[in-house]
Amino acid sequence: MEEQREQEELLRDIENSLLLEDIDTFRELFLNAHVYEQAQLYLALSEKARLVLYHFLSPQEMADMFELIEEDDDEVIDYLKEMDDRYLAVMLSCMSTDNAVDLLKELDPSVAHRYLRLMPDDSEAEIRRLYYYNEETAGGLMTTEFIAIQANQTVQSALTLIKSLAQQAETIYYIYVVDEEQTLVGVLSLRDLILNDDDTMIHEVMVDRIVSVSVNEDQKQVAQTVRDYDFLALPVVGDSNEMLGIITVDDVMDVMAEEASSDYSGLAAVDVDDTPLNPFVAATKRLPWLITLLFLGMGTSTLISQYEGIIAQASVLSVFVTLITGTAGNAGTQSLAVAVRQLSQKDEDQTSVWSIFGRELATGVVTGAVTGLTIMIVVSTWQHNIVLGSIVGIAMLCAITVAILAGSFIPLLMAKIGVDPAVASGPFITTLSDLTSVLIYFSIASIFLASFTN
Repeated sequence: MEEQREQEELLRDIENSLLLEDIDTFRELFLNAHVYEQAQLYLALSEKARLVLYHFLSPQEMADMFELIEEDDDEVIDYLKEMDDRYLAVMLSCMSTDNAVDLLKELDPSVAHRYLRLMPDDSEAEIRRLYYYNEETAGGLMTTEFIAIQANQTVQSALTLIKSLAQQAETIYYIYVVDEEQTLVGVLSLRDLILNDDDTMIHEVMVDRIVSVSVNEDQKQVAQTVRDYDFLALPVVGDSNEMLGIITVDDVMDVMAEEASSDYSGLAAVDVDDTPLNPFVAATKRLPWLITLLFLGMGTSTLISQYEGIIAQASVLSVFVTLITGTAGNAGTQSLAVAVRQLSQKDEDQTSVWSIFGRELATGVVTGAVTGLTIMIVVSTWQHNIVLGSIVGIAMLCAITVAILAGSFIPLLMAKIGVDPAVASGPFITTLSDLTSVLIYFSIASIFLASFTN
């Protein structure tokens, strides 16, 4: 609470210094704050105060702060439009190339190219090269600000080079070794350089077994590689193994958060990242799925109406409809979550697909058998009717097995045809399992009743 009060006081003092155009007070207060705090203070300022701020901070100082502002923030475009075109162009050129590209991609292409033309030539060339990569590939994630050395250098000469380039590099923990054609031939850490003698040759200490990713590799696979190897950075290479850039762990963390958010959105059939404060806007975004599911649900109601004769013959059957559909729906949603998760972690080859499907089939039979046996005993004891208990128990076994198979098979099928598996949302699987569960339940009841009637 005390810290929050101090931040509010700091924000008030900074806002006042900007409105009074007191540059000395502003710079002392603002630049003494941590760069993360600077970003939060900037976002909290009024538009009038921000317009003064652009005259009091250099493009480099703005770039340092803007590195921490999410490029997909709803208001980021408005912030960029507030700046003078040349000021913004220089600011973008001072940022790391990958973050500058992310911001430019939020703009209309014609506007982005206008800013590119105003940048210094060297920055424009680097940023323009990254701009055309698909943003969900390694090329879209990478930065070109890395340090590369030659294999025939000494440790001392390499350290001298690193000192001269460190300020512009994204990270200096990993040093990459290239040949005359810029082909990646080795990698070593800063620790390796420090621990070896100055006259040691780089090729003697470098690691030539390199883990890298292609520039067109999907971001999911990039994130998986970084997680598997615990890297702080990952080299990105072209078709001829030429070194193009690096992807740092902070960008991979953003990818993992984005993919997790996408999976949650799919499972819930709603965009969890887009939560409008206006309830009417929020409702219009959710209604299409709900209306679609409503009509699918009417199929279940129609199916139940086809069994009115059986319900009239044994009305107690209707008591257990929601029990079976609800349990099967929950089982299907669990299977869906597992399948989507597995697909995001593995290569979708034939072996992994059938491995997931077979495991979920076995899981469905086991969980269905245990759940079915349990409910059969409960219903038989409660209703003093072993036939009714058997109907409910067998229906539960079949409904859960089918729901789990659907929950795993549908995302596997979608992955095979190139559709995002998370689109097979939880509500869709639940509605589908309701339909199949009702069909199974009353079909089994019909068989039992026909047998005992005859």
